[in-house]
Amino acid sequence: MPEPAGKVADTFETRIRELEKHSLSPLAVRSYETRGRARPEEPCLLRTPFQRDRDRVVHTKAFRRLAHKTQVFIDPEGDHYRTRLTHTLETTGISRGVAAALGLNVELTESIGLGHDLGHSPFGHAGEGALDKALAEKFGLGFRHNEHSLRVVDVLERDGRGLNLTAEVRDGILNHTGDNEPETLEGRIVRLVDRVAYINHDIDDAIRAGAVMASDLPREEITVLGDRGSRRIDRLVHDIVENSSEAGDICQSEEVSEAMLSLRRFMFERVYLSEHTKAQNELAILVVRTLFDHLLEHPEAIPENEGDLVERVTDYVAGMTDRFALALYENI
Repeated sequence: MPEPAGKVADTFETRIRELEKHSLSPLAVRSYETRGRARPEEPCLLRTPFQRDRDRVVHTKAFRRLAHKTQVFIDPEGDHYRTRLTHTLETTGISRGVAAALGLNVELTESIGLGHDLGHSPFGHAGEGALDKALAEKFGLGFRHNEHSLRVVDVLERDGRGLNLTAEVRDGILNHTGDNEPETLEGRIVRLVDRVAYINHDIDDAIRAGAVMASDLPREEITVLGDRGSRRIDRLVHDIVENSSEAGDICQSEEVSEAMLSLRRFMFERVYLSEHTKAQNELAILVVRTLFDHLLEHPEAIPENEGDLVERVTDYVAGMTDRFALALYENI
């Protein structure tokens, strides 16, 4: 059914093209110069292709489930810990700011940021590792949340029809982590800011949980980046913007990059792989592995979908929230 025309709708695309011509960097992706979608569609008269992608992502069931998926701490006591959803929103907000400062396409950046973790398994990276190991041991396969995020938007949402997103958003989602860099600068912003966001908010949550104290943070790195989360993010964002502007790519200064990576190593040693989170990680691994094995033996418990049994079990387990996985585990 065609959209109704009108004074605004009739001139919308022309105005956006003219606006982007004068306001965006030559390195930005123009909204109406996208490489397109796998299945051609009639254009929306009041939204650009990337605005449509953003709206499609936000309205998915996978996006809503992120509110109940772990960032670091499983089912923490307290209302102020991050979830996968708040991580997604923080990453997207910072990424938008970087894109705007560099004259890049903010709406493309936002769409990638909102969609980058849609395929994350329950229980954070511990759950991802458990699912990956189960698939490797039984079937010689693997699980990576970035690849599964692409599967969510391409196949699983809309009852198997997928979202039919633009090529640039799909590329940014797939390559926000892993060996390959995104093709667009907008995608590279999300890839880098993803780390900026989770390192800083995970420090905040780790201190709140008592896993570390502020005084435990490495002094040299804190001197470079700042003694509070807001100061560290401000320092990191300014560094990205200034260095990227000069380089024509998305990058950091050597000093700031080294400090951030060192802080990331500290978090792995003292938080992610520490004794404080060991019991939680072991629980996550036990729950995911038990559910995976049980559902392989009882496929009648899985919703009917396209694909072979292994795919269906993987999709079902990866899509679970922490609380649903724990409840199902208790039932079993």
